[in-house]
Amino acid sequence: MTPLEGLDYAGVAVFAATGALSASRKQLDLIGFGFLAAVTGIGGGTIRDLILGDVPVFWVERPAYLVVCVAVAAIVYFTAHLVESRYRLLIWLDAIGLAAFAVMGAAKGLTLTGSPIVAAVTGMMTATFGGILRDLLSGEPSVLMRPEIYVSAALLGSAVFIAASMLAAPLILGSALGVIAAFALRGGAIRYGWAFSPYRSRAGRPPEDVM
Repeated sequence: MTPLEGLDYAGVAVFAATGALSASRKQLDLIGFGFLAAVTGIGGGTIRDLILGDVPVFWVERPAYLVVCVAVAAIVYFTAHLVESRYRLLIWLDAIGLAAFAVMGAAKGLTLTGSPIVAAVTGMMTATFGGILRDLLSGEPSVLMRPEIYVSAALLGSAVFIAASMLAAPLILGSALGVIAAFALRGGAIRYGWAFSPYRSRAGRPPEDVM
């Protein structure tokens, strides 16, 4: 197994765990656990592959990814009650999955297209869409609606990996740097509330000024 393949499986497992933790918070049955785990674990990668035209998508060619999701869902189903703060664990696991998938998505985009810009977008999409789908289906507050940095962390991890690749750095070094960069930014946002300045609405102009 190559470093990127290992990172991909690790990202799927971690994201699947966050989906299963969401299912535990909603007190779903084992099937619900498996469904949310799978949607979260493979959702971002599925959208990435469809956009890149890489079909059949990755989990159709390698069903082991689905097996990983189901296995993680079963483990969480029987152990979630042991976790005191499941939402906090969910957020931190999501940060780990985001970091791993930002690099994996960027690597696939760069390999298939050779474009750093496309690779940055596919890295960002792979890292964030699974979590977005999870929150949407489970009725949790969306990670996109939280004030701290999220998508930007995935973009940073992708950019660091792409830059390292363009400089001909060893694959394992570029992957490690990308994962560390994404996790450090997202972890700091969770821990310290790092955020960009939000949009502030302003009073509209009087109708007579518009005419």
